[in-house]
Amino acid sequence: MVLPFEYDLPEAAIAQVPVEPRSAARLLVHLQGPAPEHRSVSDLPQLVGPGDVLVVNDTRVLSARLRLHKATGGRVEVLLVEPLGEGAWSALVRPGRRLPPGTELLHSDGAVVAEVGRPMEDGLRQVQLHGELDDLADVAEVPLPPYIHQRLADPERYQTVYANHPGSVAAPTAGLHLTSEVLAACRSAGADVAAVDLAVGIGTFRPMTAERVEDHTMHEERYRVPAETMAAVEAASRVIAVGTTTVRALESAAGTGSLEGRTGLFIRPGFVFRAVDVMLTNFHLPRSSLLVMLEAFYGPGWRELYATALAGGYRFLSFGDATLVARGAGHHS
Repeated sequence: MVLPFEYDLPEAAIAQVPVEPRSAARLLVHLQGPAPEHRSVSDLPQLVGPGDVLVVNDTRVLSARLRLHKATGGRVEVLLVEPLGEGAWSALVRPGRRLPPGTELLHSDGAVVAEVGRPMEDGLRQVQLHGELDDLADVAEVPLPPYIHQRLADPERYQTVYANHPGSVAAPTAGLHLTSEVLAACRSAGADVAAVDLAVGIGTFRPMTAERVEDHTMHEERYRVPAETMAAVEAASRVIAVGTTTVRALESAAGTGSLEGRTGLFIRPGFVFRAVDVMLTNFHLPRSSLLVMLEAFYGPGWRELYATALAGGYRFLSFGDATLVARGAGHHS
């Protein structure tokens, strides 16, 4: 039996390192017609033109993974998720069961860096930092997804070239493929480029666990859509969203009328899109909410699209290749 939004993803298809240069990533394009086309991200300027607005998420990934230890010497890993104010954060803490509230977490030099607080929802803990996150560079690192087993030689490679607003615990990975040169060429082709800011949260790391898709609960994320971006989107003949996070921000704003706030929007089949016409996105994990969004946007033909990609040697997940798909292009006739 094939579970909803399940597919066979071989370990060998999961990219462990990003391709160089960024725009050399392959791009499986299905905007119209019966079959997808094999291109590369460097071809994007040839696929856009006047009347298009390309919208990116310019969030920046925090150095949110802290490697600390207890006074007894036991190692502890803290993944900061979201600031709560006055130095407090919600966080994933491992091994959580061995860390009662009040446990102090130490730097290798013995200085107290943080204190573990009360349990929160979804397996999170409150953690109080002693000092600023920016001062913890020697114990803090950008948190790569758990399926990536190699450290990056250059941590900036897990940031987009336009990353601007710190606040995410994961990169908006579709944007990792874009370069300043590609964006400039898109502008030269007549397209506008605009930005939103959505802080990518911990839900990115977690597969759906509910037996029914409709019972899945999304983790809320903070978003902001500048008024000038919304105006550009409303005036565009075609809106191309770079990444699922950009889609969530734009559709949250379009659906509620609020240009900033928190969104728990779960885009699943039957959703009525109000803003986005084309989506550039990576290949996603089985049973992920991102795959559900892809079916809602593109259609059930994502299975054939993914089969084509796997057969063609495309690289999957955060450091992998990408697709460029039009809304509804994957519906079977």
